[in-house]
Amino acid sequence: MTDQQIPVTVLCGYLGSGKTTVLNHVLNNRQGLKVAVIVNDMSEINIDAGLVGAGANLSRTEEKLVEMSNGCICCTLRDDLLQEVRKLAKEGRFDYILIESTGISEPIPIAQTFTYEDTETGIDLRSLARLDCLVTVVDAYRFWHDFSCGETLLERGEASGEGDTRDVVDLLIDQIETCNVLLLNKCDLVLNEELDELEGVLRKLQPTAKIIRTQNGSIDPKEILNTGLFDFERVSTSAGWIKELQQEGHTPETEEYGISSFVYRRARPFHPERLAGFMGDWPEEVVRAKGLVWIAAKADLAASLSQAGSSIQFGPAGRWLASFSEEEQQEVFRSEPEILRRWDQVWGDRLNEIVFIGIDMNRPKVEKWLDRCLLTEEEMNLDWAVFHNPLPWISDEEYLAASMD
Repeated sequence: MTDQQIPVTVLCGYLGSGKTTVLNHVLNNRQGLKVAVIVNDMSEINIDAGLVGAGANLSRTEEKLVEMSNGCICCTLRDDLLQEVRKLAKEGRFDYILIESTGISEPIPIAQTFTYEDTETGIDLRSLARLDCLVTVVDAYRFWHDFSCGETLLERGEASGEGDTRDVVDLLIDQIETCNVLLLNKCDLVLNEELDELEGVLRKLQPTAKIIRTQNGSIDPKEILNTGLFDFERVSTSAGWIKELQQEGHTPETEEYGISSFVYRRARPFHPERLAGFMGDWPEEVVRAKGLVWIAAKADLAASLSQAGSSIQFGPAGRWLASFSEEEQQEVFRSEPEILRRWDQVWGDRLNEIVFIGIDMNRPKVEKWLDRCLLTEEEMNLDWAVFHNPLPWISDEEYLAASMD
């Protein structure tokens, strides 16, 4: 970090969460900071920029409002963001850059803009700007409605394009699990008990971020400006499910409001058809689940399972280390010796390891349902390739091609 680096705060959050209101409040209480503002809007007309221009007391001679419209700064307008930040930083007349991202943007690609050299444009912002704080604004009033809606961004008319197939709930989870500060906004519209429960769930999903309750976007600017909080390594691994997996043993948690979590670990593969049946009748009390899955199938691959609300994503996630040659395994062991602590003499690193976070979860019942999906002793000795596999997977031809690479 150098004195020449201009600090940057990025506001993320789903549409309608109150990002613009937060931004205006901070700008009106910035205590003499000369601020450049970048407002990103998916529509052709940048409505949010108009609201910021009207609601914030920006000095036109000393400060600047940049509108980035008709695209998202985490994808289609990423090059434009790089160029705008470089331009603002080189002007040398601003103390700070505040960025309000569009409601459908994901935090990680935006953060990468400030932490890596862009190979396509050749722009490297690291010597010019530093990402100081990544903020996510959550609408306390509409959170559960959006979380459980089961809709895609395309169905809501909010997608970045026809190829944007993301579910609303997956976007919410991405924004919550990757931030330094989480602003729980519109708290005046929610009963205290419901608010406490929601905050408890958010704390499980994102255990490292600072959670601040707000009304009408009112917040002390010191909470999100010049904080020194951002660290890419920490923020990209701050999700609650990652923290659960890193624990050696399960730590008893507060059962207040029925919020709990556990890790399901079994050194035996799932029968693909029975697991598909479980996923088709997913327990409603499970809010979030994520982990690696071992499937009894011809393709000796790990699978990734990611669930949030009604959205379940499942698919191959690469080869198990145990399927590599002994020489390749030893090379990995030398660089990552901790793998050996959990290495099975027969099955190696093959393991089911899934984190479950929920409200009023009946852990024994969920574990019992999952245990029924595991192979029986008799099935363990059969040819796994004959099991019917309705799960999203790869063909035998693709598997053979991958094995030869």
